[in-house]
Amino acid sequence: MDVYGLIGHPLGHSFSKTYFTDKFENESIDAKYVNFDIESIESVIDVIVSNPELRGFNITLPYKQKIIPYLDEITKEAREIGAVNVVKVIRNGNNIKLKGFNSDVIGFTDSIRPLIRSYHKKALILGTGGASKAIKYSLENIFNIETVMVSRYNRPGTVTYSNIDADAVKEYPVIINCTPIGMYPNIDDYPMLPYDSMDSNNLLYDLIYNPDITSFMKKGKESGAIVKNGLEMLLLQAFASWNMWNNDKY
Repeated sequence: MDVYGLIGHPLGHSFSKTYFTDKFENESIDAKYVNFDIESIESVIDVIVSNPELRGFNITLPYKQKIIPYLDEITKEAREIGAVNVVKVIRNGNNIKLKGFNSDVIGFTDSIRPLIRSYHKKALILGTGGASKAIKYSLENIFNIETVMVSRYNRPGTVTYSNIDADAVKEYPVIINCTPIGMYPNIDDYPMLPYDSMDSNNLLYDLIYNPDITSFMKKGKESGAIVKNGLEMLLLQAFASWNMWNNDKY
């Protein structure tokens, strides 16, 4: 039986495990999906060695960047982003080769594309983690949208939330939340932004999918903004992961 999995810490509820378990059952695929909760990235080698049927795995927080030194090959796109969330395990006898991909770009690009308008020239990216780097890559390279990253702290190449005023949300109408703020169970939390200054030109996209409508989305919608959560992105990422693991072109 082939094995696929998710590596991260902590994992808790896993969308990927539910998605692939249902897929394997519905399509009569002889495989299983396992959550590998490891406390340090060094343990990834133990996971691979002790699971000889492992054909591929997803990577989530906090290892999307830390996994890179363990890879034998990485796609140009993933290298430019600086983060990997899909790893293909290629076995040839006792030799094991690990190839890294980034499916965040595919999932995000295809899910937000129908909502992008000609006046969406600039975007704010909330957060500076691995996912935010993929979002930045997608917006700049695929949609030609200028981006600014927003952090809680003073960091090179970013602005803080205190810099985001009414003029900023007009100039940067696309706002992508790449932070866990507002994720279950902290559903009343939201990024501190001037929501009252937003209007129908604003597009608020939240990578969070639990709850379905985050407080970030709700407050934007109350001001007329277009809003979307990250569920479709997750589904598209999962579909892309399966192709990366099982299609020879990858």
